[in-house]
Amino acid sequence: MPWFTDFTSAMVLAQQETRAAGQADPVRRYVTALRDGDARALETVWPGEVVVYDPREGEVRGHRRLQQFISRSQAMLARRHARVDIVATTVAGGRAVMELLAHLDGDGDGRQVPWAVAVVADCRDDRSVVFRSYFSRWPLDRQHHVRPPVLSPGGDLAGDVVARYLAALQAGDAEAAVSTFEPDGYYREPDGPQATHRGTAELRSFFAQLPARGVGLEQCAVTDDGVRCALEYNILRWGDRVLAPQAGLGVYERGPDGLLAAARVYDDAERGP
Repeated sequence: MPWFTDFTSAMVLAQQETRAAGQADPVRRYVTALRDGDARALETVWPGEVVVYDPREGEVRGHRRLQQFISRSQAMLARRHARVDIVATTVAGGRAVMELLAHLDGDGDGRQVPWAVAVVADCRDDRSVVFRSYFSRWPLDRQHHVRPPVLSPGGDLAGDVVARYLAALQAGDAEAAVSTFEPDGYYREPDGPQATHRGTAELRSFFAQLPARGVGLEQCAVTDDGVRCALEYNILRWGDRVLAPQAGLGVYERGPDGLLAAARVYDDAERGP
């Protein structure tokens, strides 16, 4: 039956094209699966294993848990009439980091709630993928939640202006931190765009609130395309206060002069005095 051979070949070709398209833009495929409530859309592209690390659900592994997680996520997004915009994408070294800004309906009060989310797709091979999401849950329930580390400290360290910024943060040196930004650069807190500090004066006022003993971070994974450096980290200390290690991600965008045009942070750690 020659027609059957042709049919089978066409199916194989379609599957290959689907996998190639998904692997070329893995985070978009992930976000689409959440929107549509379709775990198979991920498992078709990565038939080996799909693992998700989510701030609310923790580690999600296996078909049944993946389907449950995606169904619950779809229900939440549908209930809040979520509209999602892409802020930026950083791709390097087998990882893709997509920054998203979701616009959610408030709980029946007519408010529009902005929700900043970053998703890392870590493709170890062409059959398996790990998705790591980072966001603050404050816009959702007005609470901070301790999130255990997702990654261990890594061998890669951020360089150039990002390294200088992190050193200033560690030292609690507000002026040194401000000096790493362009005059019109901005820092956006995990709460989203309503907590943005732009320009030298606003940045100086914000970083002046740093604890004198600085903020202790350990660097875990760096995804750097030359323009943006996405750093996955664990927060260990806020001034003199030792914290339970908490996972987070920062994206540091360089301007044309090599200084920071933007720093956008995604974590749920409660900043203290």
